[in-house]
Amino acid sequence: MTATMACQAHALRRQLLLLGTACALLTVTAHAQAQAPAAGDFPDKPIRMVVTFPPGGSADGVVRMLVPRMNEKLGQQVVVDNRPGAGGNVGLALVAKAPADGYTLGVGAAGALSANTSLYPQMPFDPLKDFRPVGMLAAIPFVIVGHPSVAAKTQRELIALAKEKPGSLSIGHGGNGTAMHLSAALFSQMAGIKLVEVPYRGSGPAALDALAGQIPLAVVDLPSSLQQIKAGKLVAFAVTSPERLPMLPDVPTVAEGGLPGYDSTGWFGVVAPTGTPPHVVARLNVEINAALADEQNKAAMRNLGVEPSPGTPEAFAAYIRTETKKWAKVIQDARIKLD
Repeated sequence: MTATMACQAHALRRQLLLLGTACALLTVTAHAQAQAPAAGDFPDKPIRMVVTFPPGGSADGVVRMLVPRMNEKLGQQVVVDNRPGAGGNVGLALVAKAPADGYTLGVGAAGALSANTSLYPQMPFDPLKDFRPVGMLAAIPFVIVGHPSVAAKTQRELIALAKEKPGSLSIGHGGNGTAMHLSAALFSQMAGIKLVEVPYRGSGPAALDALAGQIPLAVVDLPSSLQQIKAGKLVAFAVTSPERLPMLPDVPTVAEGGLPGYDSTGWFGVVAPTGTPPHVVARLNVEINAALADEQNKAAMRNLGVEPSPGTPEAFAAYIRTETKKWAKVIQDARIKLD
């Protein structure tokens, strides 16, 4: 073989090698594209929504209220799976371990997604690392109420009374570690007063004891107190939200009552396991917000004492981080521990 023929043969082998490599790359790329989920492919089967509350509560009611609209828009069934326990930790632990494909979601509240990291010595998940926030669902404002026999009719008078007689006033709340408990603790800290905190098994029993005069004060939700407030059987000192409530337009906020910067509301929202594809999170967020914007849903939610709170995944993630930091300080300063 001549030198010229050898060079031509070498060049031909090189071209064939390059062609083979290119074909292999095209095959791999095509396979990857075929395997990658497209935005229009989700969902193609039912979605499991793990609700960390028992059936019948406000959060469970809100989720079930939104599900029909989501079913219609997603083209698949959203199946509610109630898994209460350990302040929401039981249900969200299941979500944290689920495949990150958007087919298992969790509905968690302020406790499990922010405060519990400071309340429980061991957590089955890290709220900031193990979840991808999808969207906020609702905020739950509380109201500080008192029996009419309390020698104060405004928040300023109440604080003055508590300072005059430290430790003489007790305040009921919905249970140790609950958002109502933390609301009472934050109120005492910011006001510089000492209130004896009395835990109950929920907002209803606390409101009933305040109504009966068994305790002078309570931090409760609207469904358990609204009618008694309107009837004059309970005195509403302030609402814990940053803005006044449409249902109680004449009741000032705690901030307006002399504690600027006070903001304490319960809340709950939807999270997915970390690693859930962005296009899946975006699709779920759009449909959740659309369901929250429905006028009938908004009215029904407000009748349950909750305020629809649509928003972006990024805004919800930032809010969880802010709440986690805020309640960590409150819990540490108040030395709150679970029984």
